[in-house]
Amino acid sequence: MSIIVGFVPTPAGEAALAAGISEAKLRSQELVIVNSARQGALVDKSVAAEDVLAGAAQQAADAGVTARVIQPPYQHDLADEFLDVARQEDASLIVIGLRHRTQVGKFILGSHAQQILMQADRPVLAVKADGGNFQAG
Repeated sequence: MSIIVGFVPTPAGEAALAAGISEAKLRSQELVIVNSARQGALVDKSVAAEDVLAGAAQQAADAGVTARVIQPPYQHDLADEFLDVARQEDASLIVIGLRHRTQVGKFILGSHAQQILMQADRPVLAVKADGGNFQAG
């Protein structure tokens, strides 16, 4: 079993990473850091640079947690693809970061986080960037 973290290079992604590291350490499980890009997209602001992903894995290692990074591309729906990864990795916990969005923004654009929360077949820990002081270690 493993803990999977949906990681994007944002404050919410950093909060999710810190919470995932803490949970992986607490449960003595591997941490799987997931960073996906839409297949065929030339530019995707949610894709983390190699050095950022290496730094995320190093944060986990510094906390005594075994971690690996995967970057599965998605074609249709990010939330569905992410939940498929959770099943493939036999995740005991999914960790995601939340960011504030207006009601109109949620209605027009939808919310991957909301979809993951509603459709996950395993526990989900949702954290806010400014809502908790997660310190790995």
